[in-house]
Amino acid sequence: MGNRGLKLRSAGALLALGALVAGCSSIKDHRGYIVDQTLVDSVQPGVDNRQSVERTLGRPTFESQFGAKDWYYVSQTVKTPAFRKPRTDQQTVFRVQFDANDNVLDVQRRGMEQVARISPNGDTTPTLGRHRSLLEDLFGNIGAVGTGGMGGGQAPQGPGPNGS
Repeated sequence: MGNRGLKLRSAGALLALGALVAGCSSIKDHRGYIVDQTLVDSVQPGVDNRQSVERTLGRPTFESQFGAKDWYYVSQTVKTPAFRKPRTDQQTVFRVQFDANDNVLDVQRRGMEQVARISPNGDTTPTLGRHRSLLEDLFGNIGAVGTGGMGGGQAPQGPGPNGS
């Protein structure tokens, strides 16, 4: 019984250790466009147009809203360690620029240098102005209704309800 009990305990300890290690591993998740480098390299400025790019790479992740209608293909790999927030591990952004005739003008590739790491300042956002209490927020405008306003305090002049 002693030798068998020792084996059962050591097997149980190994199983628990394995479950603990598996539970603490990080999760990798891919988001966005799946990059096929051969297809991306086949898009050539001066040769391709908007329609051929769409046939080769598919619809873009998003299109610019202002100015020239550039197309962006965004690919991200995100790691989520156990009990922590997700963090971008890899990022690739392809920007396809078009001229006025919808011909490819330029293809640019950007990576992790475009990822901004932002550290919030605690749980609050600092703002300008004075700090108001809850009671000031609730009752601060009592008595302010009907004083002055847009008309400069003058009564309506015409026969209508708003002076017209």
